[in-house]
Amino acid sequence: MAHLDGLLDPASFDDYGPNGLQVPGAEEVERVATGVSAHRDLFERAAAEGAQLVLCHHGLFWNGRPRTITPALKGRLAVLFDADMSLAAYHLPLDAHPEVGNNALICAALGLERAEPFAEHRGRAIGCVGRSGEGVPIAELLERCTGAFGREPFAWRFGPETVRSVGIVSGGGASSLAEAAALGLDALLTGEPAEPAMADAREAGLHFVAGGHYATETFGIRRLGEIVSERFGIEHRFVEIPNPV
Repeated sequence: MAHLDGLLDPASFDDYGPNGLQVPGAEEVERVATGVSAHRDLFERAAAEGAQLVLCHHGLFWNGRPRTITPALKGRLAVLFDADMSLAAYHLPLDAHPEVGNNALICAALGLERAEPFAEHRGRAIGCVGRSGEGVPIAELLERCTGAFGREPFAWRFGPETVRSVGIVSGGGASSLAEAAALGLDALLTGEPAEPAMADAREAGLHFVAGGHYATETFGIRRLGEIVSERFGIEHRFVEIPNPV
């Protein structure tokens, strides 16, 4: 875990919950499983794959949740304990990283140039602005999103026909629309919509695109698994458990 902590610098983020190792398991790791969210299905499938370590983006523990062990949490922990699997999670640090983060990888997947930081959150920018000098027709940009996310994105098309600047913030980033408008961006790309975003996007004259909370957050955690595999010579399995949200 020291290698990932050094790469992602989680201590520098004011996050919603703990980053890094959350549940200790086996001392030796031969196979790592990665997935977006920590839940029983992921753990059961990771155990079936013979993993000793699970890496995820959304961990088990969050501020504001009950401090008691609920039946659901007990069931999740039981799978980890029975399989002697460790669990580690990286949330905002994995959104924000300029090379292996969700938003940097989405920017690259869409064929855009990563420019200035974007999506200020608790004193840190966790997203980025993607730019295109020649511009991309909005229809083509949405096609690229479909290819990158494996699903047709939800979109309110209120911006220019040719898009040259996109604020990118994975997951639940609809609240960054005002920042996108203030920067004069042509579009905001995030994971899921919010009710006020339709009117806000229309009045700001920009496109609002939602690729799916889950779908926009597969990028970084998959890359972390690849990094661990390459660095330590262990096997990696990405466990795909699609979520329509």
